[in-house]
Amino acid sequence: MPLQTGAERFLRMLAVSDQASGPPRSVADRRRMLAGLAERIDHGPAAAVEARDLILPGPGGRMRARLYARPHASPAGLVYLHGGGWVAGGLDTHDGLCRRLAASSGVKLLAVDYRLAPEHPFPAALEDALAALRWTAEHAAELGLDVRRLAIGGDSVGGGLAAAIAQDPAAPALALQVLLCPILDLANETPSRRAYAQGYFLERATLAADLRDYCGEAPDLRDPRLSPLLANDLSGLPRALIHMAEYDPFRDEAAAYGRRLAEAGIGASVTCWPGMIHYFYCLARVIGGVDEVLDTIGADIAEALA
Repeated sequence: MPLQTGAERFLRMLAVSDQASGPPRSVADRRRMLAGLAERIDHGPAAAVEARDLILPGPGGRMRARLYARPHASPAGLVYLHGGGWVAGGLDTHDGLCRRLAASSGVKLLAVDYRLAPEHPFPAALEDALAALRWTAEHAAELGLDVRRLAIGGDSVGGGLAAAIAQDPAAPALALQVLLCPILDLANETPSRRAYAQGYFLERATLAADLRDYCGEAPDLRDPRLSPLLANDLSGLPRALIHMAEYDPFRDEAAAYGRRLAEAGIGASVTCWPGMIHYFYCLARVIGGVDEVLDTIGADIAEALA
């Protein structure tokens, strides 16, 4: 179907503003851009969701996290990893989304402020994500969590990190992985990568610059820690909820991951939202229907972790 009206308007706004993607920007610019965008169009506070900042031990030292829960929340838990190209984003850029997911799902959501590149290159983000997940499992009782109902999730590169953590043998047992517009294959081109390489929020050149900052000049892009879709064996993984957007460069790899999981005997629910773009889940103030989408995603999480 055509681009959703709000999404089309948003992309036109980007094209004529200082947010427009041109040549790869500096890391400082990327961080300012995402922070400024979130400040202007964040969801706003979700009713009756409380947030509590925590400090967790991490491989690189103290690590910030934020625990979201509505009153009488379920004992199920979701450890959440934000997007931002491995170089940008944090607790504040995704605060509105995390509040919304905690409200709509009823689970306790722990957002992780993992280390960013280039100051902390690959695999620092993965190490932090694994450490946060293991800490959550170890402290489940004091957090009021049922360790048997623990999930990992994330959006964009955070979705790729979540999928990689779900494959890590050092991860605690997981009941679910929740992947929103995940980036899962950095080694291969797909038709959606080519079709939406420019003008659909996350540009090819920007991703390439982010990847260099994260991995250096000659990474092994077939490493499943970077490209979880390319793992040899997906058997034994937790069930997956995969949500992608029709006009997203990473749509095809998300769909392919769902197919591979199904072929491995893993329950995988794959939903493609028509007319939507990458990052749409954070754009409820400018794209109509996003709140309803997040209600659906929250209900799916609640059902899967019931």
